[in-house]
Amino acid sequence: MPEINDRTLVTELTALYMEYEQALCSNDIETMDRLFWDSPEVIRLGATENLYGIKEIRAFRQGRSTVNLEREILKLKVVTFGQDTASVVLEFKRVINDIPRYGRQSQLWRKFPEGWKIVFAHVSFLPLS
Repeated sequence: MPEINDRTLVTELTALYMEYEQALCSNDIETMDRLFWDSPEVIRLGATENLYGIKEIRAFRQGRSTVNLEREILKLKVVTFGQDTASVVLEFKRVINDIPRYGRQSQLWRKFPEGWKIVFAHVSFLPLS
């Protein structure tokens, strides 16, 4: 059975996630790209798009709007499994067209020889109430 939540790894992955969050909110494409697995097997299911492979993810990032990307983190949970696998789950709030929207994001991270990479990501918004 792999060790769950090695403290050192949780700290490392939390810092990596915060680097990703900063890059996402500032449209730092280079950093986001560096943190994603450079593979045709990587998947990102977004709020409005399904992207399969790093080429589709890169094309989406190049073409997306860079206006109002900021969001507030409401809850962040990092869970590690052994020394090479982790999940990151986030609840967030974004204001879009003056309307507060609540969403969630999940990521699966895997450690490769070149470091930790996001191999799967999902983002969705909760329905407006």
